Amino acid sequence: MSREWVAWHEGYRPGSRLARRLAIVRRLIRSALDHAPRGRIRLLSLCAGDGRDILGVLADHPRAREVEGLLIDRERALVARGRQRLAALGLSRLRFVRGDASRSTSGAPAVPAQLVLACGIFGNVSDRDVARTIAELPRLCARGGTVIWTRGRFPPDLTPTIRRWFVEAGFAELAFRTVRGSTAAVGAHRLRSAPLPFRRGLRLFTFLPKAQRPSAGRPSRAVRPAGEPAQGVSARRRPPNRARARRPPPRSGSPRGRAGSRGRR
Repeated sequence: MSREWVAWHEGYRPGSRLARRLAIVRRLIRSALDHAPRGRIRLLSLCAGDGRDILGVLADHPRAREVEGLLIDRERALVARGRQRLAALGLSRLRFVRGDASRSTSGAPAVPAQLVLACGIFGNVSDRDVARTIAELPRLCARGGTVIWTRGRFPPDLTPTIRRWFVEAGFAELAFRTVRGSTAAVGAHRLRSAPLPFRRGLRLFTFLPKAQRPSAGRPSRAVRPAGEPAQGVSARRRPPNRARARRPPPRSGSPRGRAGSRGRR
């Protein structure tokens, strides 16, 4: 198993770009927990890394004991680290699973989820896989569920299109934050339409080889309607198109890469 993602996590030094992005992700997680309905809060964290985003919030959040669900990652060392942290916090309703987060079946025990974390994914996969993942997220979310995601604004900036895709899939934008001194950005969207039926066996995305990832400076093939600019109108202004959102995007022809471990890009 590659050690790339373990090395990547060493970049969370105080004041670093990753640390600043992490602080934004944690604020949005805290807000989602604050506003979640009473009772159990089901969580699904895809490509969870060592879980420092959600676990850093649950360490002192008053609703920590109400959170249940799964954190999924393929990197053995990161999963072991996350499990140690879970045990130290005494969060027995959460499980850290070593598995392939790109497969819908892996997250089945946590579906439908009130909170889905999709951080560190969209910068490591093709644009088609970003579109496919967003279109399928209503199958993973509970009614009113929140998705928190990240993506760099490196050229060509796909984030305006990503925000539109979320709206077309039935989500309302809660927040979009940029990270000072970097191209990094964090978004939060809430499902406002009815959830779609869960389907096992779906492949949501495939991590590209490192040199081919959008975050590496080689843009993958964009998926836009004819005439859609890279810098589009804010997603808040675009009406949802449910019929379009329900139609799966075309399958990516990109070569298979490592899937299911969060690169935090």
